[in-house]
Amino acid sequence: MTQKPAKDPRITALRRFAISITILNIAGYTVLGFEQAWAWPLFAIATGYAVELVLETIGARAEHRPPRYRGGGLRGLVEFLYPAHITALAVNMLLYVNDRLPVMLFAVAVAISGKWLFRVPVNGRLRHFMNPSNFGIAVVLLLFPWLSISPPYQFTEYLEGPADWIVPAVIVVFGTMLNAKLTGRMWLIAGWLGVFVLQSVVRGLVLDTSIPSALATMTGVAFVLFTNYMITDPGTTPSRPLSQFAFGGGVALVYGVLTGASIVYGLFFATAIVCLIRGGFLWSLHAVRVAARDGKGTPPAAPGSADGTVPPAVAREMVRA
Repeated sequence: MTQKPAKDPRITALRRFAISITILNIAGYTVLGFEQAWAWPLFAIATGYAVELVLETIGARAEHRPPRYRGGGLRGLVEFLYPAHITALAVNMLLYVNDRLPVMLFAVAVAISGKWLFRVPVNGRLRHFMNPSNFGIAVVLLLFPWLSISPPYQFTEYLEGPADWIVPAVIVVFGTMLNAKLTGRMWLIAGWLGVFVLQSVVRGLVLDTSIPSALATMTGVAFVLFTNYMITDPGTTPSRPLSQFAFGGGVALVYGVLTGASIVYGLFFATAIVCLIRGGFLWSLHAVRVAARDGKGTPPAAPGSADGTVPPAVAREMVRA
């Protein structure tokens, strides 16, 4: 009896992410109070799909391989477009550009393009290390100082009473289930939340800011969405528990520094900075591996490695990072 091939948990996670963010957008425009025009998510999706397909076609030709959207029929095409779908909806949902539609579409294009511009060899293949939607948002926030992120109240604008708490509760429950069972990023969330609380208290003691107000940020729907659906992106975060904790804690730490320096939109800039630091670290690991393999240089000896070759722990990190 022939066994069915095991389902790829990454595809399952992407499908559930795509379904979740689609439902959230539908609810946002019909019930919650999203501020953007209702047609904009459709334009964002069309732009994301187009950029993803064009860049994949160019990349496949340059790398002498078949495009990844071919060979699996309609299902394969849909699965290939999951990341673009998620990125496009996230960028449109989290940015407020007034009536400047081209700016929002530019942010989507930048977000998708970042997956091709910022890549590092890991375990024999190139992987992107910048969180796509976060990267697109951070870039346009820097280029266009007049725009802003979407107002947090849009997620519960038309709700009253207990309904104000139902929305974040549902996001927390489903987001936690998704990250616990499929992405395996609970250690990252623990590091992010733990250090976020710590930096809030430290800022209150050192800079005399309101500690309750700093902690109250964690109760907003935007923060809950960021925690469960952006910072935990499995494609641009570590897999090992300790590395996850360090990544999440690092984002919170950088956020605290930026906020203490009165830099707004710290969540997005902090995530971009930590992703960039991680990318540099992965490139350094790759350089050590190449030097050891080719014998063109002697890498510095690590603990337990007297001959200067790459220690097993570093090799495992290359594979799991």
